[in-house]
Amino acid sequence: MSQKAMEVVKNLDIKRYMGRWYEIASFPSRFQPRNGENTRTNYTLNQDGTVHVLNETWSDGKRGYIEGTAYKADPRSEEAKLKVKLYVPPFLAIIPVVGDYWVLCIDDDYQYALIGQPSWNYLWILCRQTHMDGEIYNQLVQKAEAVGYALSKLHRTPQSDSPPQVDDTTKGVCPSVLGW
Repeated sequence: MSQKAMEVVKNLDIKRYMGRWYEIASFPSRFQPRNGENTRTNYTLNQDGTVHVLNETWSDGKRGYIEGTAYKADPRSEEAKLKVKLYVPPFLAIIPVVGDYWVLCIDDDYQYALIGQPSWNYLWILCRQTHMDGEIYNQLVQKAEAVGYALSKLHRTPQSDSPPQVDDTTKGVCPSVLGW
């Protein structure tokens, strides 16, 4: 399939985008454990207009996480093209990894989203709930394919009906959940 220019969402309401999102599917990443499950991200708006990012996943019963900051790639643009700066490892804030985070599709109610990058190397299907309606999932997959994503790499992320709660016994450090 040929790759087309990616169209991104315009005029994303960043306040409505904040909160928890569950990873329904993604491309494998060198920053994410292959056996990761219950992968999720939480976005919180900072006072300066940037976004605090907390990515979490569970692997072999242990929580891995990484934190960072997201910001508009071009503050003058209406397009939902963000940059995300994560620190790998998270406790060493002098070595940032910066990547593109483009919102390719979001529903009117801000309940599901398709996220990509101009390199076509990363793709995420996100939802406010741990499970997504099959028809909506298929529509997002078709949209990703239409812009040129090689869907053979797309992997469904196992999600529990009751997501894990964070407590001190599950803390751990692992590389990025949403790998850039």
